[in-house]
Amino acid sequence: MPFTIFDSPLGELTLVAGPDGVLRGLYFPGTAPALDDADHDPDALAAAVEQLEQYFGGERTTFELELETAGTPFQRSVWDLLRGIQYGTTTTYGELARALNAQPRAVGAAVGATPIPIIVPCHRVIGSDGSLTGYGGGLPRKRALLDLEAGVLPLARV
Repeated sequence: MPFTIFDSPLGELTLVAGPDGVLRGLYFPGTAPALDDADHDPDALAAAVEQLEQYFGGERTTFELELETAGTPFQRSVWDLLRGIQYGTTTTYGELARALNAQPRAVGAAVGATPIPIIVPCHRVIGSDGSLTGYGGGLPRKRALLDLEAGVLPLARV
């Protein structure tokens, strides 16, 4: 699987492509699967890297990338809803659950399994009381992403 490393304000992000070259995973430092160094290709996923650079630079509010999201039909329905959450806004697990006529815990599990965080903006989901809740990249990274989208620039390195 081709992969590249993007040095972001959140640390080195590992971007992994499927066999067809489409983005299938984005991993925070220390969370990437074992990858074969022979598959490292700095030019792989150049469009994703460019759009991430623009996002972190405050120049992009949406991503226009083809994604390969392997998951159950329910997970994919949650991830589709996540992609509809507008830049700079948040929603709650309960609101997502109501939209899908599902249980909030099931929605939370699907949000937590998002294979391409940031691009699929799972960081925009918060608790019903407005609190930050779990995030695969850690709560400081979630806070940093929400701050970025709220216009707090430059983004503090996490």
